[in-house]
Amino acid sequence: MSSIGKTVKISGPLVVAEGMRDANMFDVVRVGNRRLIGEIIEMHGDRASVQVYEETAGMGTGESVESTGEPMSAELGPGLIGSIYDGIQRPLDDIRKICGNNLERGVEVTPLKRDRKWKFTPTVKTGDLVQSGDVFGTVPETDIVLHKIMIPAGIKGKVKSIREGEFTVDEIVCTVETENGDRELKMFQKWAVRRGRPYKKKLSPEMPLITGQRVIDCLFPIAKGGVAAIPGPFGSGKTVTQHQLAKWAEADIIVYIGCGERGNEMTDVLNEFPELIDPKTGKSLMERTVLIANTSDMPVAAREASVYTGITIAEYYRDMGYSVALMADSTSRWAEALREMSGRLEEMPGDEGYPAYLGSRLAQFYERAGRVISTGTKGREGALSVIGAVSPPGGDISEPVSQATLRIVKVFWGLDANLAYQRHFPAINWLTSYSLYADSLADWYNNNVSADWIKLRARFMSILNDESELKEIVKLVGMDALSAGDRLKMETARSIREDFLHQLAFHEVDTYTSLKKQLYMMKLILNFHDEAETAISKGADVERITELPVREKIGRFKYITEENAEKEFSRISVEISAGLDKLRTEAY
Repeated sequence: MSSIGKTVKISGPLVVAEGMRDANMFDVVRVGNRRLIGEIIEMHGDRASVQVYEETAGMGTGESVESTGEPMSAELGPGLIGSIYDGIQRPLDDIRKICGNNLERGVEVTPLKRDRKWKFTPTVKTGDLVQSGDVFGTVPETDIVLHKIMIPAGIKGKVKSIREGEFTVDEIVCTVETENGDRELKMFQKWAVRRGRPYKKKLSPEMPLITGQRVIDCLFPIAKGGVAAIPGPFGSGKTVTQHQLAKWAEADIIVYIGCGERGNEMTDVLNEFPELIDPKTGKSLMERTVLIANTSDMPVAAREASVYTGITIAEYYRDMGYSVALMADSTSRWAEALREMSGRLEEMPGDEGYPAYLGSRLAQFYERAGRVISTGTKGREGALSVIGAVSPPGGDISEPVSQATLRIVKVFWGLDANLAYQRHFPAINWLTSYSLYADSLADWYNNNVSADWIKLRARFMSILNDESELKEIVKLVGMDALSAGDRLKMETARSIREDFLHQLAFHEVDTYTSLKKQLYMMKLILNFHDEAETAISKGADVERITELPVREKIGRFKYITEENAEKEFSRISVEISAGLDKLRTEAY
């Protein structure tokens, strides 16, 4: 049921309308003569407060506000992959065809193209019993993504008819006979973005999301279906880290949300992703990616819608049985949109002007992540991992958005401006970061990589922590005051930092490291350390140990290709033993 009212107040993205008695909370409305898109966020009698997702400049009071009677919903069907949407799921390429390079207000376009035909192959036959969540057909969406068309929520019955062939998303492909009459199904469905999609069962996080980034996979892993935050000041590498995760994370589908970021960063994504070759498939990365571009010069209010639109699309692919990784860059800009609207609504402000419900809104977003069994007769296992960047002003993580995020997420990759200034990337600080998944993933690493993995990781962390304490002593009394064992520990920590944790995102080999190669790198560094300790105990000089040529080869091992890694590991291991044996013999 539609309801038409009149605007009585306009305050930036907030429009107040009277005469909206028949409207409901979170209804999508068309505002003013330009029919701008908005959403009702507050109701008092027949007075509705509308959050407008487009620029309201030039509007006047008395203009009409019309409710569509439906909540803000995403269209879910073939054609999502490879698309670039704005915050309210309008395809930017279609908008450009209508109004050129300058985005005009009030443009109405459908999220899924109505003129494109897709090859639909049924997976059920007439007479079969189906229920919500069951796959009743498939569409080859791209060369690497098979789109599974599912029965929408609330439908259960017997297949009355089903067709095979090429159809647009608007054509009826299946009819289901239900208790309440026949239901005609198309290849797409709508889902209210603020409501999480249902699932049968949530699974515990027992397997890691492999990223190929050594500091993450080794020290601070994230589970499949897990949540992580990347806070850091300007220039510390949040966006590059998220780009790396989007390129290399072991996920079938990537949903990248540019929420309030600068236009040039989204331009980098748009230019890079189509040219990048997916290492697993040899195809373009865009063939498994959905982009939502909501840059800082777009209306502030649309930032809030963008994260909900993105996570709804991600949940949809998760329900098909895919592993999905969602990148939100950044949730700070989203929180700024909440603060803006809260101020316009004259709500009682919380810390630093953010609304008091900031924490609960963030939790509602992040809790939609998880590894689940989908609904349907035969549930499919899918995972949705959420990685949110946080942009605290000046890198101060004591501010409200960072603190609210830290109370929710299980992985904290703290980016450090000092490391970034030293050109150490990724600039994830190993002393302040943590992962609460490390213990629950231990069995997976032991069974699938090596029984030594957890022990080696613990030794790395111990040496890095010892180094931070030794650095304080060195500042007071100098390096010469340290014992030979402590000086060796300082050298090993330097090797861990520079040879293992430092990783070049734009190097063709170093950009991604498999777990097997990471294991070799850890073993080389710690084998050298252990044999050097033995040599020192026999009287070998620590200076001569640190000057051995093999140390350079350990450092350059990260540039060895995956296929040559095992052979090179064996060769360097022999050289380590030979070099230190010689020093032990000479000392003896």
